[in-house]
Amino acid sequence: MPLRVPVAPDPPRPAAAVDNRSRYGGGEVSVAAVSRTVTLVLVDGAGVPLGALPPYEVPEPWWQEVGAIVDEARRRYGVDVAVLRLLAADRPEPPGGHLTYLGQVTTPPAVPLEPVAVDLSPHPSRAPWAQPGGPAHSLAWATGELHRLGRPVTGVAQRRTWNLSAIWRLDGPHGSAWLKQVPAFFRHEAGVLRWLAAAAPGTGPALLAADDTGRILLDHVPGEDRYAADHTERAAIAADHHAVQLRAVGDVTALVTVGVPDLRGPGLAGWIRDRLAPHDTAVVADLLAGLDERLDRVRDCGLPDTLVHGDLHPGNVRGDGQRRAVIDWGDSFVGHPAFDILRLTETLDRAAAAPLLDAWAARWRADVPGSDPERAVDLLRPVAPLRLAAGYAMFLAGIEPSEHPYHAGDVPACLDQAAAEAQRMPLPG
Repeated sequence: MPLRVPVAPDPPRPAAAVDNRSRYGGGEVSVAAVSRTVTLVLVDGAGVPLGALPPYEVPEPWWQEVGAIVDEARRRYGVDVAVLRLLAADRPEPPGGHLTYLGQVTTPPAVPLEPVAVDLSPHPSRAPWAQPGGPAHSLAWATGELHRLGRPVTGVAQRRTWNLSAIWRLDGPHGSAWLKQVPAFFRHEAGVLRWLAAAAPGTGPALLAADDTGRILLDHVPGEDRYAADHTERAAIAADHHAVQLRAVGDVTALVTVGVPDLRGPGLAGWIRDRLAPHDTAVVADLLAGLDERLDRVRDCGLPDTLVHGDLHPGNVRGDGQRRAVIDWGDSFVGHPAFDILRLTETLDRAAAAPLLDAWAARWRADVPGSDPERAVDLLRPVAPLRLAAGYAMFLAGIEPSEHPYHAGDVPACLDQAAAEAQRMPLPG
């Protein structure tokens, strides 16, 4: 499919398929007065370098958000571009700064390009969507699937690209859909969405199509991402999610069968150890030393394993005042339900989080008599950031060096948080 496609007007914050990492989702870190300057290095369809556009500023500070990069390239220089990947950054981590990206064009721009020296050699960890021809190949699949569904495409807009996903909005007379392409470790999202559609309709985005390469096509979810959710809305999110988790208890075997990671009990400890092995520090050793005993005591609390979203912050909930849907199930796994309530309350102080945790515990005590949800939460407080550190370590192990700044700071930050929680919640002797 050619890249030159008419682009429809951009609706406000259309993020039905957008996945938000906690530090980079655009809602949990203050970015006042932070700007981003972009240098866009262009290649043709065969990957032959053409040169770079003059640097320009875009309002979105988050590195993976490329909608404004594409829009400004069209507005300033009359060029339609597909952003492929990050090449370089002038600071160690997002947001803001001066970033250099690689972009593909079908027709060289009329504006003179600056000669640049960049390393465009292949890399074994490069995502399919980050290579010349990759976006067009994925868009051809998505438009074909929508045509098969009787939904012709009249406009395409690239919204995001980084090591964790590529996001495109596809518009037409029958509404918008979202193409999301992810790496192998997130491919189980399609299976989770199929399960949600059957077991808990309306609680997640509608899956229109999926293939076995990590591409999924999602129907648009009206509303906006709920980063600003207050206590009442967080309580409603927690109650909705409890019903989903309770329903999933009996289906964990089926969920594991369709590829959802199995992080139950000892499986979680092994998964964390394997991924943190390259980060062998004294802090890691101390945290891992008591992990098995801690997880044994969590199991003694009596709560069942279930489907865990894995990143249930309010920005991964989308609503329009009438309905809510939880998006971005790529981090999901089968494991302990407390991980999600800890994530939902993570940015609140203890006093503000206490009523949400009390209500969560009361629901589980009512559904699982004899269980001790409060004790499980306390035991898992150090494990939750330790699991996140292992996840970020997994990302780093699977991406090329130019994209390391996306996650390099996350592993030590999460390990520090885990160590602090372990000090507050030590295992009794």
